[in-house]
Amino acid sequence: MNTHLAGCAPVPIAHYLKALAVLRLITQQDPSAEAFWLGDQFCLSSVLGEAGIVDFFLKDYRPTPVLNPWNGDGGFFEDSRAGSVDILREFSESKSDRFASYRLAISSVRGAFRRYDIREKPADARKALLITALRNTLPEDAIGWLDAVCALTDARPEYPPLLGSGGNDGSIDFSKNFMQRLAKVIDTGSGEATDDSERWLRVALFNTTSPQSTTGESIGQFFPGAAGGANSTSGFNAAPTVNPWDFVLTIEGSLLFAAASVKRLDSASDGALVFPFCVRQAGVGYASASPADEKDSRCEIWLPLWTKPTSFHEICAVFGEGRAQVRGRPARNGVDFAQAAVTLGVDRGISAFHRYGFQTRNGLSTFATPLERIAVRRNGRADLLADVDSWLDRLRQKAGPRANPAAPASVSSALNRIERAVLNLCRDDSPEALQAVLVSLGQAERAVARSFRWSTGENTKLWPLHGLNPLWLSKAATGNPEFRLASALAGVHARLGKETLWFRQHLEPLDMGANSERAWVNWDKSPGNDVVWHEGSLTSALNAIFARRMIRAQNSVAWHWPDASPRTASLGDITQFIDGRTDDVLLSDLLWALSLIDWDKIVREEYAARSVSNDSSEKRDLGSDILDRAVPSSLYALLRLCFRSKGADGSLIPIVPAIHRRAACGDGEAASELAARRLRGSGHAPLVSRILLKGDVVRRTAAALLFPINPRDFHFLQQYILHQIETENL
Repeated sequence: MNTHLAGCAPVPIAHYLKALAVLRLITQQDPSAEAFWLGDQFCLSSVLGEAGIVDFFLKDYRPTPVLNPWNGDGGFFEDSRAGSVDILREFSESKSDRFASYRLAISSVRGAFRRYDIREKPADARKALLITALRNTLPEDAIGWLDAVCALTDARPEYPPLLGSGGNDGSIDFSKNFMQRLAKVIDTGSGEATDDSERWLRVALFNTTSPQSTTGESIGQFFPGAAGGANSTSGFNAAPTVNPWDFVLTIEGSLLFAAASVKRLDSASDGALVFPFCVRQAGVGYASASPADEKDSRCEIWLPLWTKPTSFHEICAVFGEGRAQVRGRPARNGVDFAQAAVTLGVDRGISAFHRYGFQTRNGLSTFATPLERIAVRRNGRADLLADVDSWLDRLRQKAGPRANPAAPASVSSALNRIERAVLNLCRDDSPEALQAVLVSLGQAERAVARSFRWSTGENTKLWPLHGLNPLWLSKAATGNPEFRLASALAGVHARLGKETLWFRQHLEPLDMGANSERAWVNWDKSPGNDVVWHEGSLTSALNAIFARRMIRAQNSVAWHWPDASPRTASLGDITQFIDGRTDDVLLSDLLWALSLIDWDKIVREEYAARSVSNDSSEKRDLGSDILDRAVPSSLYALLRLCFRSKGADGSLIPIVPAIHRRAACGDGEAASELAARRLRGSGHAPLVSRILLKGDVVRRTAAALLFPINPRDFHFLQQYILHQIETENL
């Protein structure tokens, strides 16, 4: 039968550990018991039922020996505090069968002390010796606590974060407190349940209402809301409010986490501590997130939730492996773990993870703080993060909170934005979330390029990000005009002799090339004059890029406008840009972001596809959909016809830089006169010779000349601004 344990929940961590403890201990009585999570409640499927579960803990439960003989407050030394010495003596002298394992474990510890002449709290070297001796002498049921609380590496004992630093959290020794709470619920002399034990147990397991169900002892980091202290009540201070059974079952549940020391096969360093579902803290993804948390926090832990009935042995296998892999490697921090959860890099059967951080709060206290919950589900867009995995890992090493403080603040902030966007993508498989990741990557590249000396320095060597899969274009498309305009512009390139000049080379100093297999990008250590992007006005920056591309085209003796792009902008989107109805900040961010795409691959693939199909858009009826097109301004139409590649009939319009220069200065009248004159000189008859416009709309029109358009739109502009007799001959 299914028994709902309303007192066992994913939050706080003490209640989660209670759930694990109930399953572990009940299995001793009912080996067929299974459990699962239903919403925020733990459900136990067992023949015992509610009454049998209560009866087991009150009459048959035999506590696991929990001892910290290496701690000063463990009760084994003469200078230990009186409370710890007294409670240890009480357990060692108990005659009850329920504490037989405790008596044997205490006797084994004292035997090891005599053997190695340990009379005071051991230093690090002696502590390692003592722990090794205890592993060889303690009874089997006491080894579980030893495995959960510490692990021996090549260098020294290491302590998993869940149980503090060797079984204590600050001044709270878990072993002493565990025995003290046991003494409140089970009489150490007779082994019978105390008068209040059943009432406390029902509150702990089933969340029943009962007066005086808590005591004033501390629970430490496991239950921050009940820890007491400043600002925890309407007054200045409050005492802890903890149910004794809560603490007992919290410690019992922690035994499912067993630390192990392993040697990384790809590293010559000392053994590294491995703890189930435990990674380095990432200071993103929760309301109080701060990069400072990464420096102060011990780590973060992701606790699995499952919705199908599962046996204790199956859960042990999951915790024993603690699998969280991102593209074949172990997850290193919280951002990696979130990716593992949505790319099926975790064990099957887990439906969600609840994320906890061991945060320093309320002075120097450490609390297991609940941060968020992430469902385990397939997220195809998160797979695209493989493109930036190695680059992002390098960026974390050089600009993360644990890295050299000499990293520029702009780069560190950009890294933080990337990680926040990645976590949000793991929660939300949407084009908007992926586009936010893409924008954050562009912002990071922008910050890295602006810190050129640091990025290329001997101690950094951070290479440019490049070669994102073209799928980013389709998966991150949200239908906004800014994304379409940026897609068209980011792929702009011109064949100038043996060189290809890409749009991105105007944003940052890059040496870009390609071989037969892929494009490559590196920093240009001796940058020329191509980088003309500047912060501030997007219109001004685009005009500067257009002017630079004109100079490069003229220097290469190009007789017509050489730019091309595998994506083109629509006249409707260009009209929105000219009218100032687009978001220039977003468009600027997207230009940087979409420049990271492997555009050379797109160009080569589309060229190959056209060669196979032998098709050309020029062969279609170019005027069939004129009525469906947005009508641009006459100034744009007049200027744009002066900057195009060869016409369908092979006609050329030579480049006249003064046309753009006048428009970029806001002088529409002069620019239109020059454009009309150039068109007439090339054998065309414009309908207008002068357009009396000035100011920002003219400057934006000049900048809009940079956006590539398709041949059909060029034909439409000809019909719109030239005499029909001329267009019929084109």
